[in-house]
Amino acid sequence: MKNALLLLLLFAISSLPAQTKMVPVHPKREFRAVWVATVSNIDFPAPATADRISLQEQYRKLVERFKDMGFNAMIVQVRPSGDALYPTELAPPSRYLTGKEGIPPSDNFDMLQFMVEESHRAGMEFHAWFNPYRATFNMDTLSLSEKHAFHRNRDWLVQYGTRYYFNPALEEVRLHLTDVVAEVVRKYDIDAVHFDDYFYPYKIKGLPFADSTYYLADTSRQFFNIEDWRRAQVDSLIYMVHRTVKAIKPNMRFGISPFGVWRNSDRDPRGSNTRAGQTCYDDLYADVLKWMQEGWIDYVMPQLYWNIGFAPADHATLLDWWTRNSNGVPVFIGHSVYKIAADKELAWNMPDEISRQILLNRANQVAKGSAFFSARSFNTNPLGIVDTLKQHFYEYPSLMPLLKEDRSELHRPRLKKVKNMEGQALLRWKANYKDRKTMPEAYAIYRFKGENPGNYEDARNLLGTVRTREIKTKWLDPAIEEAVVYNYVVTPIDGNHAEGEPSKSRAAFKEGGEVTKWKVKRNWFDWLPWL
Repeated sequence: MKNALLLLLLFAISSLPAQTKMVPVHPKREFRAVWVATVSNIDFPAPATADRISLQEQYRKLVERFKDMGFNAMIVQVRPSGDALYPTELAPPSRYLTGKEGIPPSDNFDMLQFMVEESHRAGMEFHAWFNPYRATFNMDTLSLSEKHAFHRNRDWLVQYGTRYYFNPALEEVRLHLTDVVAEVVRKYDIDAVHFDDYFYPYKIKGLPFADSTYYLADTSRQFFNIEDWRRAQVDSLIYMVHRTVKAIKPNMRFGISPFGVWRNSDRDPRGSNTRAGQTCYDDLYADVLKWMQEGWIDYVMPQLYWNIGFAPADHATLLDWWTRNSNGVPVFIGHSVYKIAADKELAWNMPDEISRQILLNRANQVAKGSAFFSARSFNTNPLGIVDTLKQHFYEYPSLMPLLKEDRSELHRPRLKKVKNMEGQALLRWKANYKDRKTMPEAYAIYRFKGENPGNYEDARNLLGTVRTREIKTKWLDPAIEEAVVYNYVVTPIDGNHAEGEPSKSRAAFKEGGEVTKWKVKRNWFDWLPWL
């Protein structure tokens, strides 16, 4: 199986343009995320239940699965439709969590707190995914809790098609949605706030969105048409959320995952060479280009759910457009796993489509990683996608891309001598005393074969990361082989994902099933780098 996948990968590389063939085989830094949709129980929980133990076990298995596949971030939908997967007075407990809206998990269990902690325990980031404007997923208003906005603030909502939406034109709606985000940022140790592509709803032919009276009542008269006015309403929310998040936690990230086409070039020369039926700017009234230019978002994750060569919206064309227009904002690419072996386009029935997309990412100087929609789509391993990622693309761990191009000021951790723990190598270290006021966010662990440390930029020497702010940390390496000398080093990681000074190396050797420290013979000049 592995040889077949290797041949497939070589074929994928050979079919790409020449400039994309020199790509990093094992990048040390790369964003690797999965979207976990909770609306309609698409990915989690499945099934919904109020049982705390079952919810914990379901999420724990989800994290273990994607950690084993080499992922380093979970993007989890915590506000599906005017509800919440965490205790709050601003919205009712979600029906998608417990099976009935308004009913919390047993023992008033805080699902979000658990998900954040469990993700961090696995060394993975947790991005809290909000659907700000969607108030209901259908017209079943009888099952809505009395805490839902439909009952509390009916005048905030607009019906469109078979759903209710929060009216973007209302200042009180923007304040409420900003409060929703602010509460989560204050209470939980999340790594990012994440909005997806739902702003004004996708248009239904022949059905206008009922906000024209609000537009006509706007006495400012600064907008020549309702389209510009609608974009200004969404701009206001994005700016308010950005400003509020940064005021609470300056290093907190706010990311947007927009629809993959900002605007077609036949409508705007700044747009992409595409023929999308709906676009961010013209139909969803989301001017993502402006948000990047104004610095209101910290990453953009366009949903490029089309295959390479798809004429109306070519994946390669759009990757190039978003990275050229990012204005320095980190770009991660959204991939559509759900289309593999399930779409009429021939490319999605070929096992190399996602491979080719990742190779294009890695050849691009701006794109810094990928996110995949969605977790459930991996269940059947369509066309071997799990094996492809695990064996060829995510075989080795990766650190998060740098948020800023600067150096860390963190100092060298104190790594103690390696000890034996039932045939496993036990690493123990302390944060440097100079870093006790601003503790590292995490540590990277390196293992080199031989008596001396090797190349820190080679991901094959990276064992993984540990998320901790404790002074003392322990970590077990269960994969140490017999009769091989290893050298371990740990580096501190700051909130910008930059690495500080590496620790001194500690050598270990396994013999007869027991790990012992290895005495390295050094000349006096070997110590010069540490002096």
